[in-house]
Amino acid sequence: MSDGYTCFDIQLEDGVATVTMNRGEQLNTMVPAFWEELPTLVRELDSSGGARVIVLASTGRHFSAGMDLAVFGDRPDGNAKAGPGRLRANMRANVLHLQETFSVLEKARMPVLAAIQGGCIGGAVDMVTACDMRYATEDAFFCIQEINIGMTADVGTLQRLPKLIPEGVCRELAYTGRRMPAAEAKAVGLVNEVFADHEELLDGVREVARTIASKSPLAIYGSKEMITYTRDHSTADSLDHIATWQSGMFQPSEMMESFTARAEKRDGDFEDLLPFEGGVDQGVG
Repeated sequence: MSDGYTCFDIQLEDGVATVTMNRGEQLNTMVPAFWEELPTLVRELDSSGGARVIVLASTGRHFSAGMDLAVFGDRPDGNAKAGPGRLRANMRANVLHLQETFSVLEKARMPVLAAIQGGCIGGAVDMVTACDMRYATEDAFFCIQEINIGMTADVGTLQRLPKLIPEGVCRELAYTGRRMPAAEAKAVGLVNEVFADHEELLDGVREVARTIASKSPLAIYGSKEMITYTRDHSTADSLDHIATWQSGMFQPSEMMESFTARAEKRDGDFEDLLPFEGGVDQGVG
């Protein structure tokens, strides 16, 4: 792993990589450096093969207050000499770049678990909807803040959230900009579990992560690939995809190790995924 990240701290232990946003005093706003560092570190974790699960955590009172205003200021549409077509083309390219920052979480070979305390606002909702699972503290809340500042959310919330919660609820949140508290988020299926406080949240999420890390990384990779693929394809296409996947990826030896480990009342002994060049670009397409 590279060091020197300004927005994140990274700890890798027993196959669980905890990626922690470390700007709690600034509400973990997504400054320009955030958008470069997050995809870089996720690609490094993914390509190394040593991490079996990523826990995306935070510090301070709020998980994240979303995109920093400096990011809006950096959008390349202020060149007075350029024509409107070129300016709009640059704007589109910039939005696609921001989208990919969170898509790397979805494309990574290992599951990503979000541990959310306090506010999950604006761009933070875009981010956590790209994760595999979400867990929250009792005081957590979710807000599609973009509508409150006169814009349409454009980095993934409106594409992923309707596939996680009922469409009518998603539309209400997107149109009103109201805060959804943790209890409601659990009731509609946005979060898997709610914990009393931040400490219990991290303990609980890491326990789930350790359970996942004890399974075959290849089987977990396949499970993530299939679930994400099925979300965006027909049942017939998805059944065909898993048949092709299994023809190359199924490992009977790992199934036998699972049976043996269960009989011996221990965790299975499975090899990590192999490292590769190119990071998450090898993921779901």
